[in-house]
Amino acid sequence: MTHDTRHAEAEWLTEDCEFSLEELVELSGLPETELRELVDYGAIAPVDAASSQWVFSGRCLTVVRAAHRLRGGFELEAHGVALVMSLLERIRELEAQLEIVRAQAPRRIR
Repeated sequence: MTHDTRHAEAEWLTEDCEFSLEELVELSGLPETELRELVDYGAIAPVDAASSQWVFSGRCLTVVRAAHRLRGGFELEAHGVALVMSLLERIRELEAQLEIVRAQAPRRIR
C-alpha cells in the first residue's frame, strides 16, 4: 500500500476525494476486470469516462467496497452486484425524499 493510499484510508471520505482505477482496485479488493464491469453496468462511473486514465469519486469507493462484500457474501456476478447496488441506491433516494416530506408535513396533535 502506497503512502497516498494509506493517507486516503485515514481521510474523511467525501465526494471531493478522487481515486485512480489502480487505487480503487487496491482499496476495494475487487480485480480491475470486475471494476470495469461495474462501470459497464452503470454501478459506478468515472468522473470523466472519456479520459484515458479513469478517476473515481469518493462515493465510488463506498460502492465498490459494498460490491465486494455482496460478491463474496452472496457469490454474485458483476451484473447481479450492479443490480443490487442500483436498488440500494434507489432505496436511499426514496428514504431521503421521505425525510423531506416528513419534515414539511405539519405536526400531528396527540
